[in-house]
Amino acid sequence: MERKTRRRDASWLVCAWGILGALASFSACAKDRQLHGVMIDPPREVASFNFALPTGAAYSTAPESKRPMVVFFGYTHCPDVCPTTLADWKRAKQKLGRDGDRVRFVFITVDPERDTPAVADRYAKQFDQAFAGLSGDSTTTAGIMKSFGVAAAREAITDAKTYFVSHSGSTFLVDARGRLIAMYPLGIGWEALAADLEAIL
Repeated sequence: MERKTRRRDASWLVCAWGILGALASFSACAKDRQLHGVMIDPPREVASFNFALPTGAAYSTAPESKRPMVVFFGYTHCPDVCPTTLADWKRAKQKLGRDGDRVRFVFITVDPERDTPAVADRYAKQFDQAFAGLSGDSTTTAGIMKSFGVAAAREAITDAKTYFVSHSGSTFLVDARGRLIAMYPLGIGWEALAADLEAIL
């Protein structure tokens, strides 16, 4: 029972800037467009990174015209938060209908040692074939996590290969200009994400 509780608590970790920024921005952003998620005011540009896909091709997180990007940081051994979040993404995408194809849904592993590009991509695509699962080297992973302001920490359970990872439980919404405009804490509901995507598409 104690280990199960630790896993759940670990998965809910959110970095300090996210908590403080969310509280500060929630009531201060009506001047542009009121979203259902926790708005980031002012919108903040995030750096772009390149990841290797299982095919050998490159996937860039750089902005794409008229295509917003939804981002989540997790790992494939996650027992609860990650599968719940990607299942919510699937429902949000279905709600959008054809417009869902214009959104980039990107799952980025915080556990690249176990989650190879093939493992990460396969994990994301079991929820929807259009979802991208990305795994980078240590430098790339650390860089994009820093850009989004998230943190992760390994928690050993029995040995070096058996562990859980504390990580952010929030989904991030990046507009087509490459600006972080909103975040969605775990539990806010997939309907909020779907409504906001509809609003910006």
